[in-house]
Amino acid sequence: MLVANHTSMLDIMLMLHISKNPFVFVGKKELVKIPIFGFFYKRVCIMVDREDTKSRTGVYRRAQRRLNQGLSICIFPEGGVPDDESIILDHFKDGAFKMAIAHKIPVVPMTFIDNKKRFSFTFFSGGPGVTRATVHSFFKTKKFKEENKAELREKVRGIIYHELQRAESS
Repeated sequence: MLVANHTSMLDIMLMLHISKNPFVFVGKKELVKIPIFGFFYKRVCIMVDREDTKSRTGVYRRAQRRLNQGLSICIFPEGGVPDDESIILDHFKDGAFKMAIAHKIPVVPMTFIDNKKRFSFTFFSGGPGVTRATVHSFFKTKKFKEENKAELREKVRGIIYHELQRAESS
């Protein structure tokens, strides 16, 4: 389970560049409506309607099929990009961690340090420069139970948050 902070349109491209293993994104269904992007998005993602319980549970079956094909799963656990760009790292949703525990797959936290500075979601923002990323140590989930998902979620969020703070202060 690949998880990273989500602050830029560059995040998807950087994830594709960094990951050594082929993977599939789990993403929100409403992105299918974006012209051209939506056409490709629905072919390479496991889509979820976050308002629909049936859709959320269906993600587990589709993810298991992809895992059986040898693919990893990628989720941006913030569940979207916060409107307030002063937020360093928004709260994480449970889905990625619940799924990792259910499928007994490791969680790989990644921190995308510069993407917000390079190309945020604010129109005409950013500028050229280096984009750095940190791939942190894996969290094995074999001994976790579903009731431990909040603990796992907060540990992973803490690692990403501290890396972002460290980079900001240097």
